[in-house]
Amino acid sequence: MNETLKNISERYSCRDFADTPLTDGQVEALVGAALAAPSAMNLQPWHITVVTDKGLIDELDTYGMAILAADEDKAYYERVMARGGKIFYNAPSLFVIASDGSKYAALDSGIMCQNIVLAAQSLGLGSCIIGMLRIPLSGPRGGEFKKRLQFPDGYEFAISIIVGTVKSGKEPHEPDKGKVSYVSA
Repeated sequence: MNETLKNISERYSCRDFADTPLTDGQVEALVGAALAAPSAMNLQPWHITVVTDKGLIDELDTYGMAILAADEDKAYYERVMARGGKIFYNAPSLFVIASDGSKYAALDSGIMCQNIVLAAQSLGLGSCIIGMLRIPLSGPRGGEFKKRLQFPDGYEFAISIIVGTVKSGKEPHEPDKGKVSYVSA
């Protein structure tokens, strides 16, 4: 199996990270992979913020958990608590993709996200795509956090990825081949 297919098949959503910060070389490699993502008409409707400030990551985590704890529907809160009580699973870095909201921005941001997680896998790092950053960004302090995350004017949260050294791993999920149809001549 070639290396690309191997990275795709072995990648999983890591939820247990070591305290080890990413190196500057790892960060730059991941940013390079992100920026190499294709986009519709090459409009590149995204902005990426790389957060390695563990204090800010922990602040976003604590604020998000407080919002979840106050919600009447406890499903997300209980799920996160069962996995250690941290939205960002103690990851040392957070890659935040904001988009301009244009027609293909969500799809293009997703492609960029996939580049980051596959690049992380190829570097021997763990990653997890995290949509739950939306929680602290939509709370009363959301505007403040968007400023601190350097969102350009008019841009909104698209998706985020946590990346770091794996503390304990797991097997990737089993592909469901029942989700595939083939149409041929």
